[in-house]
Amino acid sequence: MQDDWGQAAKVYQQVIDLEHKADDLKTSLRSNLPNSLMLPVDRSDILTMLSRQDDIANLSKGIVGIMTGRKMRIPDEIAPLMQNYVAVAIETAEQAMKTVGEMDELLEMGFKGRVLEVVENLVKELNRLEHANDELQIQVRAELFKIEKDLPPIDVMFLYRIIEWVGQLADAAQSAGGKLQLLIAR
Repeated sequence: MQDDWGQAAKVYQQVIDLEHKADDLKTSLRSNLPNSLMLPVDRSDILTMLSRQDDIANLSKGIVGIMTGRKMRIPDEIAPLMQNYVAVAIETAEQAMKTVGEMDELLEMGFKGRVLEVVENLVKELNRLEHANDELQIQVRAELFKIEKDLPPIDVMFLYRIIEWVGQLADAAQSAGGKLQLLIAR
């Protein structure tokens, strides 16, 4: 929003580096997760949770890549709302990280005790944030619709794509944390 494409390029490189690191960790976990040993949770559930986390990294890279590659500007008319929308999506991803971060303690405690309540509260907040993100997505689209006739059509097309991907990022975050809730329920 500040037209600082030099800084945007640096952030994009940081996102690429982090996404590659996440891919390396994902590959390592997949290859080292035991197939034959008894785990307290189903292996496929862990891999699904890992895939949702990977979706967050991939969507982040895609969003930043398109925004910087096209030097996209968010129209002033929707900039504050878009900024809030993105901030809630980021907060949702951070909440998913907190939620999934409780997995170690859950495993240590045998999916019992106070940690269950902590995780349930984290998941409730995660769901609240994702719902707030959905509501903001509706508002951002409505505001863009009001001004789209005044913008270059290709820019509008890419803006709608970015709006969709930001929503998918929050959805993936909720899915990652929600998978932990399903593991607890079993």
